Amino acid sequence: MFQDSLDCSLCSEDTWPNKAKDLCIPKTMEYLSYYEFMGVLLCAASILGACISLVIIAIFYTFKETALVRANNMELSFLLLVFLTICFLVGLLFLGKPSDWLCRIRYPAFGISFALCLSCLLAKTGVVLMAFRSRLPGSNTMKWFGIKQQRASVLLGTSIQVLVCVIWLLTSPPYANYNTDYHSSTIIIECATGSDIAFWLVLGYIGILACMCLMMAFLARKLPDNFNEAKFITFSILIFFAVWVTFIPVYMSAVGKYTVAVHVFAILASALGLLFCIFAPKCYVILLKPEKNSKKQILQR
Repeated sequence: MFQDSLDCSLCSEDTWPNKAKDLCIPKTMEYLSYYEFMGVLLCAASILGACISLVIIAIFYTFKETALVRANNMELSFLLLVFLTICFLVGLLFLGKPSDWLCRIRYPAFGISFALCLSCLLAKTGVVLMAFRSRLPGSNTMKWFGIKQQRASVLLGTSIQVLVCVIWLLTSPPYANYNTDYHSSTIIIECATGSDIAFWLVLGYIGILACMCLMMAFLARKLPDNFNEAKFITFSILIFFAVWVTFIPVYMSAVGKYTVAVHVFAILASALGLLFCIFAPKCYVILLKPEKNSKKQILQR
């Protein structure tokens, strides 16, 4: 085909004309790749966060017989660390070229992993409140909130999110979308939610669990210092809220791979906030102040 020719033909959807208008050339494919600078940084942060979580698990397991680890609900602490590790690794699902199956995994994995973390935090805060009430004369509160009940509360808190995700996948699942609306020379390969209502329901339920954690931790804020885990939970949830409240307007205004980058950053920042606020003070005492890691010291606080 020649320039100024009377016979013209349209380029296909995945191509566009060159400057001379005599040849159709392939459009640029845009998505957040593992190999570009931003993708490498997010990938490294995800793996680093998961490794830090595993190191803390190893520290807690090594010192599992010490007073501090036993006093802070050892089983729920291990579960929370495992779920936080999963949250960090979920960030990796948002990198690379989207496909239908990857899109159908990433959103439910994100929603369920955070529901597991927040359900654990909710159970831990409930244990703090119940443990203090059980010390009051004539109280047998802890009989009704033992290990089995704690596990059941975590499963119940997560099962609602699982149900939402299953309905989402069965009715209007996410899919890989080739978007050409923003740039004529670029195809943005992105994961369309399939159902915006389901996506915001998943985010909304995470917000509800976070609000419940914050409320429970606020109620426990004035308990004696040996129950001070509630203070760390309160601070971690405040950071969690700050991240996701900032996330929503930025996510709505971002385009293409930057939308994905914002989502991954919010996942990593909120998971890091939970990890460091709750477990860094404990690791500091276990590793650097072992003289304070005794039953006598804890009871004297």
